[in-house]
Amino acid sequence: MFRPLIAALVLALASAPTAQAFDTRATSAFVMDMTTGTVLLNKNADVPLPPASMSKLMTLYMVFEALRDGRLRMDEKLPVSSHAMSFGGSTMFLDTTDRVTVEDLVRGIIVLSGNDACVVLAEALSPDGTEAGFARLMTRRAAQMGMSHSTFVNSSGWPVAGHRMSMRDLALLARAIITDFTEFYPMFAEREFLFDGRAPQNKRNRNPLLGLGIGADGLKTGHTQEAGFGLTGSAVQGDRRVVFVISGLQTQQARAEEAEAIVNWAFRQFAQSDLLRQGEVVAEADVWMGAEMKVGLAAKEDLSLLIPVLAGGKVNAEVVYDSPVAAPIKRGQRLGEMIITLDELPEQRIELVADRDIALGGFMSRITTAAQLLLKQINEAPLNQTPQEDAS
Repeated sequence: MFRPLIAALVLALASAPTAQAFDTRATSAFVMDMTTGTVLLNKNADVPLPPASMSKLMTLYMVFEALRDGRLRMDEKLPVSSHAMSFGGSTMFLDTTDRVTVEDLVRGIIVLSGNDACVVLAEALSPDGTEAGFARLMTRRAAQMGMSHSTFVNSSGWPVAGHRMSMRDLALLARAIITDFTEFYPMFAEREFLFDGRAPQNKRNRNPLLGLGIGADGLKTGHTQEAGFGLTGSAVQGDRRVVFVISGLQTQQARAEEAEAIVNWAFRQFAQSDLLRQGEVVAEADVWMGAEMKVGLAAKEDLSLLIPVLAGGKVNAEVVYDSPVAAPIKRGQRLGEMIITLDELPEQRIELVADRDIALGGFMSRITTAAQLLLKQINEAPLNQTPQEDAS
């Protein structure tokens, strides 16, 4: 009796344009418009790869949670273990005689990419006082956040077997930092940090986009021989924010050029368009045994899409729902979804809900509904079948 229906719609933008896909040199990439949630580019984005120092973002997220919960304070001073001191690569040049404030350690990770700073904070927050114990917490917390292709073995991204993240997971993590910790996020735009007058040659933020005037304000670079050069970045222009992740570039210069090109492409080739408002009815469904014969299918929330600015293409929408809908029906009850497809972009889905309450009908209403449905089934039966065969 109940069957899925698909209704094709033509939205307000009947002749929406299409954008040329970005041909990135990165081996893996993910670009997302945060404002609308639109994925603009996906290249091997779900493949777990060595993230290098970009995985420090997970350490920072957990440090920010501890600061918000009161388990850490920015002015609190932490000791430096021999294990933390032993790291090479990017460091704050800490030693075991130091006691360093959490604030300096956080800046040391963000600006200087300090491996030693990561370990100091990891050991402070670890349930067993070890970096390995903190890494297990990182893996568990990442899974809770929906990062399904992330496994951590250490806090810094130091090359080791099994330490992996996908580019999509890094983008989700970047978005979480930006939205969950607005009080800390401005630190990612800091271009210099000279800790305690040490190592003036290591005071500059490695993010090549900062200061270019394109709205870039974060987040983290990464590089190892295995991973190549990567960047988890974000930029804001006007009301739009873009988050992107690239990995596998061969040189620093290639990373800088690719990152800037992606930001320019994401902002210049797409324009935001408001297609639906919350509560707007896009279709009607038959009601089974209700006091009314029809119910409106309304958008559960506002829908904004990025529309490519070049000529060609179109927006296609399908409304999918089970019909008829059995009464009683409550306003806001989920009845189906609208699937929107646009050339070169992944499909978008928006939940459709009942626009009003519809009570169960009285006896005569139910008889009338049943008779109408039976007639409809008879009229729609194939010519080579009898109504009895169709009903069976």
